[in-house]
Amino acid sequence: MTTPVIGITTYREQARWGVWDERADVLHAAYADIVSACGGAPVLLPPAAPEHAATVLGRVDGLVVAGGADVDPAAYGQPAHPAASGWRPDRDAWELALVAAAREQGVPLLGVCRGMQLLAVAGHGSLQQHLPDVVGHDEHSPGGPDFGTVSVSVAPGSRTSALVGGSLDVTCHHHQSVVTHPGLEAVAWAEDGTVEAVEAPGDWFCVGVQWHPETTADVGLVAGLVTAAAAHRDAMV
Repeated sequence: MTTPVIGITTYREQARWGVWDERADVLHAAYADIVSACGGAPVLLPPAAPEHAATVLGRVDGLVVAGGADVDPAAYGQPAHPAASGWRPDRDAWELALVAAAREQGVPLLGVCRGMQLLAVAGHGSLQQHLPDVVGHDEHSPGGPDFGTVSVSVAPGSRTSALVGGSLDVTCHHHQSVVTHPGLEAVAWAEDGTVEAVEAPGDWFCVGVQWHPETTADVGLVAGLVTAAAAHRDAMV
């Protein structure tokens, strides 16, 4: 049996290495490391023309929509909050096209942090642009590179609970959150009521989480994605 190939979306940022200071496609190595540790072969998917999304999804067995910058508020019909910034129109367009292609082709998908928010926007949902305005604290994103730690309760009987259990402490780094999510079911919540995970009903493996599974020893979500990707690959043979 061949190893399932897992595509992972990337950042596109100004970066420095060696003698270069250039625009570059980059991603935290933790994403590829955890995919490899769970038995998948990671392949990076930098922003590209949206019309290539269906072709790309036909060449991979699973998809991770990685964390990153805020989604452009215009994508869900809102003016920008003063605290919202840094959106990347090229990445938004590419990843929205990838999500649509994954849905069409049944490719297993895991959305991480921004990836979960993008899933909601792809379904014509909406986001809270600055979560501290609602919950009154910054525990979900303490600032700078630091991750917050949040206790999460997961709905019994959900796909997510089968992968991570009914409750867990997670590492997170988000100042925005999902408000509405048509076509997706909310299945996990923080103690302050913030939606921390969503998933698609039915057979399609489509899970989004606000936390960062690549930063912890808990590999349940990524292992579940790799298992689903192997099954999808076998079904396509």
